[in-house]
Amino acid sequence: MRVTEEFRSLHVPGRPLVLVNAWDVASARIAEQAGARAVATTSAGVAWSLGAPDGDALGRDDAIGLVGRVARAVGVPVTADIESGYGSPDETVRAVAATGAAGVNLEDGDRGVDEQVKLLAAARAAGPGLFLNARMDAYLRGTGELDEVVARAEAYVAAGADGIFVPGMVDLATVKELAARIPAPLNVMAVSGGPSVAEFAAVGVARVSLGSAVAQAAYAVVERATVEALTSGTYAAVDGALDYGRLNNLMTGYSA
Repeated sequence: MRVTEEFRSLHVPGRPLVLVNAWDVASARIAEQAGARAVATTSAGVAWSLGAPDGDALGRDDAIGLVGRVARAVGVPVTADIESGYGSPDETVRAVAATGAAGVNLEDGDRGVDEQVKLLAAARAAGPGLFLNARMDAYLRGTGELDEVVARAEAYVAAGADGIFVPGMVDLATVKELAARIPAPLNVMAVSGGPSVAEFAAVGVARVSLGSAVAQAAYAVVERATVEALTSGTYAAVDGALDYGRLNNLMTGYSA
């Protein structure tokens, strides 16, 4: 409970919690060592690392197993991206709570408001202490209208959501209005070339996530290094790599 309350206290409009999403124990420990106040998993990165596509294709046991390993590996609060719930959001939330994690993200995808409200209420009952971050995908799907997004957010909060995650919107004027009108801490997804953390803070955002971007960047290094080694026969793509000893020491004392 202490970890959950600590995590909840980090959601302050104007002083956003910054989450550089991890996909395994090493990336979580690196984020913690670099000063992260909490660690979030990225469902896409987790799925890719375990051989599955993103989009509820990963099995619940595999997803929860990874969350548990991350939660045991770091000393800061952990929040788990559980996509749309892996078939049964309440069962998944109950399993996440058992790992010691402090929060979950539960997305609506293409579900209607009424259906998602029922699922959120069930998730709330299954994990009464967890920080329940309700993600809505309207802007990602290109169907978002401000009033509709706000109304959906209000319904989600009434169903038990502690925070509202609205990826796909980085226009600061719109984000400012969302933060002012939604009756819960607002979470946005940062994008390369988009507003900075300071700019999001200035319009009232309480949480900024990088989503799958860091995992994508890591895999881009794999591709660049492979192409370079197989063509020019050089290895500049791995310049700046973290020291082997430092990474190995991060794992010292950890047991899966």
